[in-house]
Amino acid sequence: MTRPRLLVLRALGLGDLLAGVPALRALRRAFPGHELVLAAPAELDPVAAATGAVDRLLPASAPGRAVPRTLDWAGPPPDIAVDLHGNGPPSHRLLQTLHPRRLFAFAHPDTPEIAGPRWWAEEHERDRWCRFLEFYGVPADPADLRLPRPQGASPAPGAVVLHPGAGAPSRCWPVDRYASVATALRERGHRVVVTGGAGEDDLVARLAKQARLPDTDTFGGGLPFERLSALVADASAVVSGDTGIAHLAVAHATRSVTLFGPVPPSRWGPPRDPRHRVLWHPGQEGDPHGRRTDPALLRIATDDVLHALGQLPDTP
Repeated sequence: MTRPRLLVLRALGLGDLLAGVPALRALRRAFPGHELVLAAPAELDPVAAATGAVDRLLPASAPGRAVPRTLDWAGPPPDIAVDLHGNGPPSHRLLQTLHPRRLFAFAHPDTPEIAGPRWWAEEHERDRWCRFLEFYGVPADPADLRLPRPQGASPAPGAVVLHPGAGAPSRCWPVDRYASVATALRERGHRVVVTGGAGEDDLVARLAKQARLPDTDTFGGGLPFERLSALVADASAVVSGDTGIAHLAVAHATRSVTLFGPVPPSRWGPPRDPRHRVLWHPGQEGDPHGRRTDPALLRIATDDVLHALGQLPDTP
């Protein structure tokens, strides 16, 4: 007998997927007999597998984090389709084209046929999707975030990981400040490594040059997920902006300092835990997809980051 299928749409990035882990696991528990199919970018396949909640990834993406135009869905309609992508009609209608027996989605005036919960703009991302599922009778725990440590060895066990990149320039703290942090940490005897995602080789090279890091301590070009996961899991700390590696540090309970701007940590920050510290100067919210470093980030000084690192507990 063919298993019923549950389709989840979250065709976004690494941080988005990791923030959605509690919701995915809640769906896994609630529908153990279903095949859980996640529509997400193909490169996130190993991340989806690491959650333990996803049976199969259906490659789906669109430029600029938009809703994919179509889904390469084959066979009978899904028994349940779940919109974890957003709250607007484009993602609702994409799933409606598959004619699922049930559709879980937020309410929106332009799709009045969906009697879902209301969207709250100021809600934390993890809490939002758990509340959403609870509306549909699916208990969810926002704290269910941990990932198992990958089997492979870390390329730099015990190092402090600096990650200068992010999904947009507005969320990138200046490279020269990262370099100053790296220099200060190395003077104190710490090994410092720098990582970058796809297309961030220039950022990595500039930071490494300014901080005089050896080639063995630079990891540009986007590490394969299993290697990046091992690096973060065995790091002494991770310093980054509001981007995927910050969520990965939370998933591995690795000490972290996350620099926020233009979006506040109340929406994307780590859970309350002494292992995770955030730096944020409240003010007017900016554009998370902007092309210039947000003023809130520019108000964070090198000494602020070094002080935050010094306040982390000794034992991860």
